[in-house]
Amino acid sequence: MKGPIKIAIADMLISFMWVFCSSAFGLLTYFITTAAGVQTVPWASIVIITVVFFVFLSIFNIIGGFLGGASFDPAATTAFYAAGSGADTLISMALRFPAQAFGAVGGALAIMEAIPEQYKHMIEGPSVKVDTHTGAFAEGVLTFAITFVVLLIMLRGPQSEIFKTWFLSIVIVTLVTFGSAYTGPSMNPAFAFGWAYVHNQHDTWDHFYIYWICPFIGATLAGWVFRQFFSLPPVKVKKT
Repeated sequence: MKGPIKIAIADMLISFMWVFCSSAFGLLTYFITTAAGVQTVPWASIVIITVVFFVFLSIFNIIGGFLGGASFDPAATTAFYAAGSGADTLISMALRFPAQAFGAVGGALAIMEAIPEQYKHMIEGPSVKVDTHTGAFAEGVLTFAITFVVLLIMLRGPQSEIFKTWFLSIVIVTLVTFGSAYTGPSMNPAFAFGWAYVHNQHDTWDHFYIYWICPFIGATLAGWVFRQFFSLPPVKVKKT
């Protein structure tokens, strides 16, 4: 059990850091566009936030590798498991998911303490802007889309880590922009839980239905579909 506990602790740490940092991406984009004087340029904020995602995803890829494959997203972990990739088991995921959620709560609480009062309105998590069933469907579809693309890029995509991260950044920003009118979106149950805890909505049925149940269904389907149409890359065996 030492292995699963160790990776769960690593997940908790990286989830804390990711929620703390990513929750401020909008604010960081605002500062950059203001400093560059391009607030009125329609495409500027999209390009800048894509670059912001690229930079931070690159950094977190390094951190995740250093922590032994730590992840801040239960949906991605589920998709890789369903696709038959990775070393996770049901036991390890049962430990990782609560750890990721706990880390996300810490990250959301910490960023709200760190940000000055005048900017707190620009720091917020996902929120439902449609009826419950529409929101649940949207979050499930968006999570299916992002996890399938993650599998495609990471397992069958370019060899270059830079290109992989850049493509992921473009897809994430595209889906977030599309889903903003529905559920935020989150596409990451732990991230959603962290902010739901801040707003005292973490123990409601709507939260679990929209941000946990449907994303897990979407991620599992993404893994199964990927497994049906694509073969996993061969496992590299180290020469002794």
